[in-house]
Amino acid sequence: MVNITTSKLIYMETKILKGTIFGGIAYFFLGWLVYGILMADFSLANYNQCMNRPSTDMVWWAMILSNLVYALFLTLMLNWSGASGWVDGLKTGALFGLLFGVTIDLSFYSMTTMYNSIGAMVADMAVMTFIASILGAVIVSVWGKDKTT
Repeated sequence: MVNITTSKLIYMETKILKGTIFGGIAYFFLGWLVYGILMADFSLANYNQCMNRPSTDMVWWAMILSNLVYALFLTLMLNWSGASGWVDGLKTGALFGLLFGVTIDLSFYSMTTMYNSIGAMVADMAVMTFIASILGAVIVSVWGKDKTT
């Protein structure tokens, strides 16, 4: 039987909650910066724009929930992997982003006309890897030190 003290359990719950909230916020702003600003011209030239909603019609609750669930998923992976410093977060986040990006992008490439080329798909995989690596470092950094050990 696993013996988990109350303080350790509260610490774990707080760690997951902090990672999810701060990670979700960071994910939103990183996505806006990278996709919305830095890669805007690339996206227009290389991604099928017919499937996108106009920015005035964005469904905000779904965007917020999506960012929080992604951050929760990455937070859980970081916690389970035993990440303890921002470098661990960077490396685990990069692996997570790469695997997630390959999965999603190959799925989209196989069933949609979202990408105009394989190169555009690979670029998106690289961007997803980069964003998740930064996000992983942010999440582990907001955890702080484990005071219960």
